[in-house]
Amino acid sequence: MINFFSEDIDFSLENQAHITSWINKQSFLYNAEIQLINYVFCSDEFLLNINNEHLGHDYFTDIITFDMRDAKGQPIEADIFISIDRVKENSISEGVAFLNELHRVLIHGFLHLVGYPDKTVQEAAEMRAQEEKCLSLLEL
Repeated sequence: MINFFSEDIDFSLENQAHITSWINKQSFLYNAEIQLINYVFCSDEFLLNINNEHLGHDYFTDIITFDMRDAKGQPIEADIFISIDRVKENSISEGVAFLNELHRVLIHGFLHLVGYPDKTVQEAAEMRAQEEKCLSLLEL
């Protein structure tokens, strides 16, 4: 099950059923079972508080993924927080449409859950390649 929520902002994801289907198809391709993913759209300030409180980081970010599983290999159960403010700003700085950037961030969180880190330059490059692969399969 994939859910979409808003916290402290007025935002509703377009084409939720289509996006859900796309993410579910990715789970099949990555051999991962989704039990529950809650996507929570929020403001920069809301996500900054989460970043401070839970990760000890004092900076803005576009996404934070909380994997709730006890062990890898179990069905995915996660909360993914996405700052709509940051996605908007990133879309401008990257010169892409807002929805394109939002879709990239949505799948970015999923890719973390199936084992793709992005801490090093090499990991970030592989993450970007996987994002592009997934985005190429999104038909709107």
